[in-house]
Amino acid sequence: MIMLTEISLTCPVCDNDFTSTAVRDRHGATKTRTDFQEYVAGSTVLPYTIHQCPRCGYAAMPEGFEGAADTVVQLHVWNELMPSVNDAEAVASEKYEAAAKIALWRGEEPRRVADLWLCAAWCCLEERDTEAERYFRRLAARCYEDAMSTFDGVAKDERAVVAYVIGELWRRIGDTRAARAWFDRVPREIIKPKDQRWIIDAASRQCVAPEEWFG
Repeated sequence: MIMLTEISLTCPVCDNDFTSTAVRDRHGATKTRTDFQEYVAGSTVLPYTIHQCPRCGYAAMPEGFEGAADTVVQLHVWNELMPSVNDAEAVASEKYEAAAKIALWRGEEPRRVADLWLCAAWCCLEERDTEAERYFRRLAARCYEDAMSTFDGVAKDERAVVAYVIGELWRRIGDTRAARAWFDRVPREIIKPKDQRWIIDAASRQCVAPEEWFG
């Protein structure tokens, strides 16, 4: 069960004060999809972990509302997000899309941007928007690949998991060749064979007989 609460936020772009719904607590069994999306008692917390200013469209997690936004971000928000704001509340995927764009404008690391694109794709799954889901999964895969291409883009002990995630993204997009290439890479990224055996097994399963849940 997910317990919700209202939080007060001040937009760092337009100084608008507004309230948003956030997760106060969660109880019950957690189930995880093969691409690591979590469900708590059958529900996802994603719509309540990202927040968007209803005046200008700025979106971020709560910590992103602390302090002032730099000039570059402000200009992008005013020119690219504000014109699309209307009376209808944005769906969760749109909020994550805005947050991912803002992370790019801030110059954040590809790994961080990729996480936001992946969250947008997960939200599209709940919203039953297949086309947008594939679009966001592709953006996430490319950003994760950019992160993996540099020495310090992904921590050493996380590279095997990220390689698996990229493989799972391409599998869900429908590119089995790219998926297999990344699943095959997982064992080469292992640094703690005993502790990380589970991710090797997961990659092997997804190559042979893809499944939907880890449990």
